[in-house]
Amino acid sequence: MDAAALRALCLGFPGAFEDFPFGPETSVFKVRAAVSGGARHEAKMFALSSMDDAALSVSLKCEPALAEQLRAVHPEITGAWHLNKTHWNGVRLDGSLPDSMVRDLVEDSYDLVVATLSRRQQEQLGWARLTRGAAPKAGT
Repeated sequence: MDAAALRALCLGFPGAFEDFPFGPETSVFKVRAAVSGGARHEAKMFALSSMDDAALSVSLKCEPALAEQLRAVHPEITGAWHLNKTHWNGVRLDGSLPDSMVRDLVEDSYDLVVATLSRRQQEQLGWARLTRGAAPKAGT
C-alpha cells in the first residue's frame, strides 16, 4: 500500500478528514460527526502517518489484547511511536502485510474511535455497532 492508497482509505470513512496539527509532514486522520444545533463536537484521531512512501507507516488504534497478538506474529507491527503503546500500533507498510489486512486494521481503528462517540453522533455517521449476541433492531 502506498501513501495515496492509505490517504484514500482513511478519507473513505464517513466523517473522516485529514488534519495537520503536528505540521505539514504528518497527516492525522480524524472522525467527527456532523455538528448540529450549534454544538461543537471534538474530532477524534484514528490514524496518523508521515505519508512518506520511502518509509511508509501508520499508527492505528487497537484493542490491547489484539495489539499484543498482532505484534507477536507480525514484526511489521510494533507499539506506536509517541503514542500509548497499550492502545496504538505502529504498522510498517513496506508490502510485507497484505493490503486487505491493512484495510482491516484501519477499519478496526476507525470503529474503535467511533464506538466512543455518542449514539447520536454514530447515527449521524451511519455507523451501527452490533453487540455480541444481539440482533439488529427492526428498521435499522
